[in-house]
Amino acid sequence: MTGHETYTKLIGLLEERGARFRIYEHAEEGATEAVSALRGNAVEQAAKCIVVMVKLGKKSKHYVLAVVPGDRRVDLGAVKALMGGSYAGFATPEVAERLARSVSGTILPFSFEEALELVVDPALLEQPEIFFNAARLDRSLALATADYVAIAEPRVEPIAG
Repeated sequence: MTGHETYTKLIGLLEERGARFRIYEHAEEGATEAVSALRGNAVEQAAKCIVVMVKLGKKSKHYVLAVVPGDRRVDLGAVKALMGGSYAGFATPEVAERLARSVSGTILPFSFEEALELVVDPALLEQPEIFFNAARLDRSLALATADYVAIAEPRVEPIAG
């Protein structure tokens, strides 16, 4: 599934569920601070989405889609502890893009892949709306936080540093 297919799937899901959202078209940008400036939102309202690989044993890995406010970093130690792992690190770009079904810089705060567990830091959910690139470098969404939680059904845990 390409970024455009993932974008189309997301918009269809949001429309089907009656979510309150706005689409922003902008210059291609994937960096949280820069795209927040283009959209006009505060950086802490941006959903920064990072795919984390957690080693659970010698031959077992688990992937987490860690979502934190745009002004924070993913605390790898917190993700490792949460999953009961022995190591946590950023997934390779190839693995992250395959699991997220979009390119780096456009990863959604939604998981359409069973092998990718969605975990969101509660600080992001304090915002009335969240903003994120929508599987495309030239499109973003503003989404009502209550609708995001109802549709994405994330595991909510403190994972931001």
